[in-house]
Amino acid sequence: MQNLELEKIASQIRRDIVRMVSAVNSGHPGGSLGCADFLTFLYFEQMFHKPNNFTMDGKGEDLFFLSNGHISPVWYSSLARSGYFPLSELATFRKISSRLQGHPSTDKKVPGVRMASGSLGQGLSVAIGAALTKKLNKDKSIIYVLHGDGELQEGQIWEAAMYASANKVDNIIATIDFNGRQIDGDVEQVLSLGNLEAKWQAFGWEVLKMDGHNFDSIRKIMQRAQSLIGNGKPIVIIMKTEMGQGVDFMMGSHKWHGVAPNEEQLKLALNQLTETFGDY
Repeated sequence: MQNLELEKIASQIRRDIVRMVSAVNSGHPGGSLGCADFLTFLYFEQMFHKPNNFTMDGKGEDLFFLSNGHISPVWYSSLARSGYFPLSELATFRKISSRLQGHPSTDKKVPGVRMASGSLGQGLSVAIGAALTKKLNKDKSIIYVLHGDGELQEGQIWEAAMYASANKVDNIIATIDFNGRQIDGDVEQVLSLGNLEAKWQAFGWEVLKMDGHNFDSIRKIMQRAQSLIGNGKPIVIIMKTEMGQGVDFMMGSHKWHGVAPNEEQLKLALNQLTETFGDY
């Protein structure tokens, strides 16, 4: 897919995000906006998946797991825009009895969602389990999982990282949304992660870096990651992003981690985001 087309989709997804969280005055726009380009690329170019024939086991398909479940708005929009469920359902986000809860839930049976997430730190373990299942079934598909950088403060991440390298789980590509911010402030000030590249390398992972807002960079690094599948090492990508990307007053601060824009702020945000495929 051409970059311009991907940029149009990402802009529309960003419009969905701010409208969804504003409508219910609840949700997490900052990280969602920052990951819109990545999920656009993943769902519209990178992964082999079957939106119109969703199954929980996903045999023969690439699978994606969202570990930092609070950025559900960007995921729900990506799923709807790629055909997993009707766009109109985005209007039910975070409402009572809606399938689209603030944190993804499997009991709601949302097409595309294969694990409940929101309790941070657990996604890598689940993704490794799925990757091992693929191997046992001789399924050559790839497992993708996304994490927040603040999430790496959870110990379970590093237990899973150690397990994956020790057991040569080499059909998994983990990506870290490295925006440097979390709910209480800058990650560096809350609890420094140190040298992430060196840390993941020390845990036996193949480490790549990419610009999460440049489709040329995303494509190059994702293709590189895909070429490393089956080489005996799990793969992690440290993805540099900006929280609130695309909406100037949300960028550069942790304050929009979990705060919804009011009506006036929503108008300002939408004025900065091109409508390309029609709002839901």
